[in-house]
Amino acid sequence: MPFSSLTDPNDLARAQAALEIAWREVEAEMREEDRDECRIRLRYIISSFALVAVDENDLARRAIERFRKRPTL
Repeated sequence: MPFSSLTDPNDLARAQAALEIAWREVEAEMREEDRDECRIRLRYIISSFALVAVDENDLARRAIERFRKRPTL
């Protein structure tokens, strides 16, 4: 699980909030059949930035930028 590496409850809550923010922005760009895989990929990206982001908005922004750098499935 992507968020399993986050042990601090605050980091976990921030990651979950960032996931919701980021997903609302990128969901429409995904094909229906790719949405599950893309959401999982986004969770991994958020996990990787969780400890360096300032807040959930910064975390979501970083994740969206990284997510969009790689071509969609």
